[in-house]
Amino acid sequence: MALVKAGVVVLDCAEPEKLAVFYKELLEAEETDATANRVEIRGADGTRLAFRRDVNATPPSWPRPENSLQAHLDFLVGDLDEAERKVVGLGGRPLETSHAPGPYEERGYADPAGHSFTLRRVPSTAPKQG
Repeated sequence: MALVKAGVVVLDCAEPEKLAVFYKELLEAEETDATANRVEIRGADGTRLAFRRDVNATPPSWPRPENSLQAHLDFLVGDLDEAERKVVGLGGRPLETSHAPGPYEERGYADPAGHSFTLRRVPSTAPKQG
């Protein structure tokens, strides 16, 4: 039997309730636990995130070097434009990410509390037509 049952990525923020709503909508998730200082959600694919209250939380400054990357999330999507519209509609904002390295098309964003995350396009595995 495994000692660790599951892992949860926890983001510190000033208002966990509000940040949980952003990610619940983005991931089509459900709230699985909530206390006065912490909210946990689980996405349809099993992704587990929690948001912990820290009244002194300082948003990361990425891509600027000072107070840069504290945590980073990647989400795989089929349509970057559609996903971007949803992120922005939920209160997220695009970040400057020109010339991002890697084999996948990707775009960087910040959630409403300032945590950075990336949307990466999943390349189609269907055979090329025509």
